[in-house]
Amino acid sequence: MQDHPADLSWRDGDVPVSARFDDPYFSLENGLAETRHVFLAGNSLPARFRDGFHIAELGFGTGLNLLATLAAWRAARAPGRLRFTSFEAFPMPPADMRRAQSRFAELAPIAADLAPYWQGQAQEIILPDLHFTLIVGDARDTLKPWPDMADAWFLDGFSPAKNPELWQPELMAEVARHTKPDGTAATYTAAGFVRRGLEAAGFSVTRQAGYGRKRHMTVAAKGKA
Repeated sequence: MQDHPADLSWRDGDVPVSARFDDPYFSLENGLAETRHVFLAGNSLPARFRDGFHIAELGFGTGLNLLATLAAWRAARAPGRLRFTSFEAFPMPPADMRRAQSRFAELAPIAADLAPYWQGQAQEIILPDLHFTLIVGDARDTLKPWPDMADAWFLDGFSPAKNPELWQPELMAEVARHTKPDGTAATYTAAGFVRRGLEAAGFSVTRQAGYGRKRHMTVAAKGKA
């Protein structure tokens, strides 16, 4: 599949909406609060942070999850370097990323730190406390040959009803294969076929209270090898 940049429209001035998937990139209520509830708390973070802790993500979008995670890492004074790898088929142009990130004043210092590095394409950023890699392409193709394993997964593709390719059982199996023993995954969706796909891949799956108008979300844990 050929990769293309994100195709955007804007709502309320600075909320990006994917024209391709007809879905906003983050919660219209409070995207930062949703990230903290779903992806950080859903993966028991920052309590699990340690040097070299590796987060992998399906769906980089605006970079909000990265900014929120790095903010939590710095606030927790975690030792060493956070690793963060994101898989994205339709990278957002840097100017649009900065526009979307500007909605979250609390993250402005970190957004400013990273702003000079954005390329809108596959890239790597290495800072004293961060090793970030953006892998561009269809995750159904790019995850399988990925040589690493994650401690935690942020499953943040667009709605399963609108972007089912990023939630198929075969891809969830690859997520599991690239998860360390005792690793975890979290997602805002509680769609039954997503939960079943994670269970079939070997995760123990539970449904928890979602953020805002979403009644439920999904968390998953992988046992010891």
